[in-house]
Amino acid sequence: MPFVPRFTDGQLMGQPLGKIVCVGRNYAEHAKELNNPVPSAPILFIKPATSATVLEETVEAPFERGDVHFETELALLIGETLKEATPESAERAVVGVGLALDLTLRDVQSRLKEKGHPWEIAKGFDGACPLSSFAVLRDVPDWRALRFSLDIDGERRQTGDSGDMLFAVPELLAEMSRHFTLSPGDVVLTGTPAGVGPLPRNAELHLVLQGSDSQAGLDFVTRTGA
Repeated sequence: MPFVPRFTDGQLMGQPLGKIVCVGRNYAEHAKELNNPVPSAPILFIKPATSATVLEETVEAPFERGDVHFETELALLIGETLKEATPESAERAVVGVGLALDLTLRDVQSRLKEKGHPWEIAKGFDGACPLSSFAVLRDVPDWRALRFSLDIDGERRQTGDSGDMLFAVPELLAEMSRHFTLSPGDVVLTGTPAGVGPLPRNAELHLVLQGSDSQAGLDFVTRTGA
């Protein structure tokens, strides 16, 4: 069955998930922790819709393929077509905000990067993008006042503040729309802060999103598989 984005009020979006457009190294400290240069322009890549799973259910990962790293990210649900959009029109096309785990086969990715090969199989495998339900946005929030966190078995592992993004949401969406038409049902992942690491088996994950208004408040608890 196709993955259909869900809202926290129980409603489903009117169309299935399209593509998941992601940005790499959108937080300077994350770039530094992986010994990568801080980019001067967004580094974009795409995860297929088949990589999406329901975050609130058990997070299954291919542990047998090497280290699976967690990357907690702010997720945006697109509700209007965007093509060569302005930052102002792009931000108005966001109809929901949620959280995602951008799971990465880090050992696989490192081997592919060393050879200069594409690394989609390290980012786009089945189950590589657990997505939460989305809080409905009726007004454009303050994109620089969103904070999120990930705790694993009660220990804080990541804390993100959208004000620390190298490329803020409106400009990031506009830039994406110059390369890929964003369609209703697409999801945008906005990058991960520092603190990424191996995803443990049989662990409790607690993800929280807080914004400048109550519409953006989300709190999820899930578990990883064995």
